[in-house]
Amino acid sequence: MRLAAEGLAKRYDGAPVFENVSFEVAAGEFVAIVGESGVGKSTLLNCLAGLDHWSEGTVRLDAQDLGGLDDDQRALLRRRQVGFVFQAFHVMPHLDVAQNVALPLMLLGEADDARVNHMLRAVGLEQLGSRLPQQLSGGQLQRVAIARALVHRPGIVLADEPTGNLDPRTAASVMDVLLGQARTHGASLVLVTHSEAAAARADRVLLLTSEGIAPRS
Repeated sequence: MRLAAEGLAKRYDGAPVFENVSFEVAAGEFVAIVGESGVGKSTLLNCLAGLDHWSEGTVRLDAQDLGGLDDDQRALLRRRQVGFVFQAFHVMPHLDVAQNVALPLMLLGEADDARVNHMLRAVGLEQLGSRLPQQLSGGQLQRVAIARALVHRPGIVLADEPTGNLDPRTAASVMDVLLGQARTHGASLVLVTHSEAAAARADRVLLLTSEGIAPRS
């Protein structure tokens, strides 16, 4: 899936978070977005997903202009076409691992145990489907989040600091899973990260500042 942002700006009470953000992500491309803390990387990612409203500019997924959709239409587009990996996992504590992974399919009315089991195997959690989130390590929880983001085979995956809370070895393993599964399913991947190791694996690295976004030199 192709993503395009043009002239994107976000302001709170008139104060700019970022402005003049224009870039494209080709179908199947892996783009990393880096920048100093507080520059609005997570806010930008939320705007790209239609989770947050922007102040001006456009966001398009393929030919669909997100700004022309109401909240319900954006939610439906996310369910069908977008996978989101949160830094803080955002798993449901009262659901077991398999149920958490199955959530996107359940929301689409497409329950498919075989696909859930396939994703659990793909991320190395095939033996842990019946466990509750509080019984897992941080690295295992992030694998659950990745499996959930990919189980409905989205066209694009947006990942917000997916290795930020992990030790270097676990972080590398999680990146292997995230990138490997995105490539397997042909999904575009946009990664917000402070990790140089994670950014180094991207096809392109973009630097976000309060004044815009550009290829990092």
